[in-house]
This record gives sequence, C-alpha cells and structure tokens, in this order.
Amino acid sequence: MLRKLSLARVGLTVGGILTIIGFVAYAMDNPTLNLAGFFYGVPILLGGLALKAAELKPIPYSQEISPEIIALREEKATPTQDQIRKDVTRYRYGQEAHLDESLERLGLSPTDEDRPILVAIREEKVEEKYALILEFESPFISLETWQQKKEKIAKFFGPGITVKIDGKEDNKVDLFLISLGNNQDN
Repeated sequence: MLRKLSLARVGLTVGGILTIIGFVAYAMDNPTLNLAGFFYGVPILLGGLALKAAELKPIPYSQEISPEIIALREEKATPTQDQIRKDVTRYRYGQEAHLDESLERLGLSPTDEDRPILVAIREEKVEEKYALILEFESPFISLETWQQKKEKIAKFFGPGITVKIDGKEDNKVDLFLISLGNNQDN
C-alpha cells in the first residue's frame, strides 16, 4: 500500500495544512502556533513541491491479475522479475522514465527523446511458466533492433529468464520476461 502512496502528495497536504495553521495563528496573535506552522509547514510544503516536480507515477497493469497468476508468480518468479514489477508499480523520484538506466545499458535508449516508454505491464502464464510482460511504446527503436538485443536482454535480466519480443501495431513492443523454472534465490 505504501508503494502506491505519493510522498509528494503527503508533503503538499501536511505542509499546506501546517502553513495555513501558521497563517491563521499569526492573524489570531498566537506566536507559538504561528512559529510552529511556519517553521515546519513551509519547508514541508516546499519539499512536497520538489518531490512533485521529480515524481514518476506508477505504471498500470493492462489487465487484471488472476489468483492463478499470483500463485504462479509466488512459485516461479525470479527475484529480478519481482524487483522489476515492484519498481515500476510504485512512485519513483528523480528518474526520467521507468527502466531508463536498464534501457540505456541495453543499447535501446540512444537519447532521452528516442527512449522507448514503458506504458503498462501484465503477468501471464506462458507454456506453464510465469511471464512478466513489459509493454513499451517504441516509435524510434525498431522491432528489428529489439530482436537483435534479445540475447543481451536475457543476460541482463537473467539468470533464470528467457526473453520473447512481440511487435504490435502503432510502434508498440511487448517484452516477455519468462521464468525458466522454480523461484531463483540468487
């Protein structure tokens, strides 16, 4: 639940309330409450604004997750698959895009403008194995380039993972990270 909570929103709310209390206390000539409101409220409010400027929202699921898929995930997902899923479905701060560093290391992000954008994720059962599917919009990186990087992607996100790349219409690419077996405790 805390992963779904925006720290920027908390900072803006708490800081705004304390700042307003400080202004009201100033108008009512209450120096103690005035001081507390200003000294705590304004910095928290400014911190909330800074976080809001650097906030990267969670990636949504493109389809509902069934209890069968959750059980399969718990049994067969690798730590890397779990980490990716958890990272992209929570608020992030100070990053340009989800998986930006990974895409850069894989050679799929020559510039920030050309970087594929992760737009959704989903989880499926593929040949009795757990698969985490990353859905990208990739107008500047061709499907052929993705296919050429397939082995490098498997090594990068491995061990215990095989990769399948599926091109869609409108420059969309689905990257399947498929677990090879039982949960990998590496």
